[in-house]
Amino acid sequence: MSNKLSGRKTALFISGLAVLMALFHLYTSGFGRFPALQQRSIHLAFALILTFFIYPFKKGWNPKVSLALNILYSIGALLSCGNITFVIYYVLYERAGAATSIDIVLGVVLILLVLDMTRRIMGWALPIITLIFIAYGFLGSYIHLPYIGHSGMDISRFISYEYLSTEGLFTVPLGVSATFIAVFVIFAAFLVNSGVGEFFMQSATAIAGDKTGGPAKVAVVSSGLMGSVSGSAVGNVVTTGSITIPLMKRMGYPAVLAAGIEGTASTGGQIMPPLMGAAAFIIASYIGKPYLIVCIAAFIPAVLSFLSVFIMVHFEAERYNIKGLPKEGLPKLLPALKKRGHLVFPIGVLVFMLVMGATAMKAGFYSIISVILISSLQKDTRMGIKEILLAMENGAKAILPIAAACACSGIVVGVLTLTGLGLKISYLLVQIAHGILPILLILAMLASILLGMGITTTAAYLLVAIIIAPVLVQMGVSELAAHMFVFYYAVISTITPPVALAAYAAAGIAETDPFKTALVGFRVGIAKFIVPFYIIYRPEIMLLSGNLLKIFTALVMSFLGIWALAAAACGYAFRELKLYERLILFACIPLTIQPNLLWNTIGIGVIVIFSGLLWLSVKREKDSNLIVF
Repeated sequence: MSNKLSGRKTALFISGLAVLMALFHLYTSGFGRFPALQQRSIHLAFALILTFFIYPFKKGWNPKVSLALNILYSIGALLSCGNITFVIYYVLYERAGAATSIDIVLGVVLILLVLDMTRRIMGWALPIITLIFIAYGFLGSYIHLPYIGHSGMDISRFISYEYLSTEGLFTVPLGVSATFIAVFVIFAAFLVNSGVGEFFMQSATAIAGDKTGGPAKVAVVSSGLMGSVSGSAVGNVVTTGSITIPLMKRMGYPAVLAAGIEGTASTGGQIMPPLMGAAAFIIASYIGKPYLIVCIAAFIPAVLSFLSVFIMVHFEAERYNIKGLPKEGLPKLLPALKKRGHLVFPIGVLVFMLVMGATAMKAGFYSIISVILISSLQKDTRMGIKEILLAMENGAKAILPIAAACACSGIVVGVLTLTGLGLKISYLLVQIAHGILPILLILAMLASILLGMGITTTAAYLLVAIIIAPVLVQMGVSELAAHMFVFYYAVISTITPPVALAAYAAAGIAETDPFKTALVGFRVGIAKFIVPFYIIYRPEIMLLSGNLLKIFTALVMSFLGIWALAAAACGYAFRELKLYERLILFACIPLTIQPNLLWNTIGIGVIVIFSGLLWLSVKREKDSNLIVF
């Protein structure tokens, strides 16, 4: 009985603290944020304490020992963050940034707590990477290799930079998490709690349910819609996959293929504006562009991502002869719009405010208010006090992985800046690539995917953004294109074996092998892999430059490229393809990427003529079978 009572008290404490965290961010977004160090330290304190009570230090521990440890850790978080909020902010300039003995102790405590927070939420991958960088900071003076060693640093200098400034732990990533990201994640939670997810599912089913391979196409469409607001690949899988995966299995898709399709489709939600897995705000802060510009730039690449999966899904449905769902059992689009269509209006409010020049935080704040007001137009969707509090609680909990990733990445940023390693890596990569951009892009792609395995998209993007993106800029790539390139591959890492978190989540729903699901998901999503190359070589697809002819050409080339790669990788386009036919399509793909009149003409000609001949041969065969019959 006492354990149950203690559990209820802990749950009530977690809910209350999460609501307080959400209220803090709503207040600062609507009425003005605090100075940088204070805003970030308060945000981090909330995130740390919530994490300690939600995520166990170790599964299976004695509840009383765990509770005592969590309380101890929470006191450490309050002291170390409180020192920044209430002491350091007011006296730091008087001591010219120097760290006292107390600062050193509290700084070390905070860094250890951040590492444990990250470990509890997302496992050991990111904390180990961070610890390696910290070790390099202290031991680099003993490394006598060219470009790798440095002059060294002591604990006082390290803590002064990482803990007492906005250049280390409290740098840009955590600053963005504490401001723009927090309010938009809460906005997403309000949208989801209002019932917009059910509307997206019904709309997607009404639009694509009766088409060839209906349930799989529903998965792609609904994942695009849901992902645009949820911003989480795994969350998207759990939300839409719980409906689409059983439907796909029922219609004849093998379980592993159903899971692979859902995992791959859900991953694309992190590329689709407006939320983009929270990374849009970090990209905007890094390159100094408005958030709306990043959303515009991301839109067409996101559509291409979903289109590539849609093409693969269609080919697989034809291969397995899977028809659509019966029309009579499908929801109708018009009744769905009448019942829940109004729930989409808050997204319109957000876009309108951004276009009119409002700050992202203000736009997010008033969009949340609009969710409450607009949802009240229908009795079924009306949000009462309970639903509002639940949305705030869910929003605060959804911030935790992002805050952990941003804090850990900030420590890495601090070490890179202190030691000059960032510039050295840039120089080395350029040397390895011999100054050849395509080679550098392939290296950047591999690094982005490798660093993204096993950690969240935000964390993966941050690591590659601080190491790889500057190298691409150095080679003449625009800053926005460079960041979009590495961000895209950081997202794709969630479906790349051997560690593919989205695929693993889908495998759990489908009750199939996780690794096989990851392999199938990788194959289904493989056409996505060339989209970032179009971003670099045909930046017109970001809709921010070029005339209408250039934009149209870029769109045609990118569509033909993903079509060719989807067909070649699948081994099916209207019929099973022979090996030499697949090789022909593969060979045409590079001809569509770089602007070159001769190459582009050959690429277009071969892909279009070859696809047309395939279609005609299948059509003739069907017609002849009908005549014989």
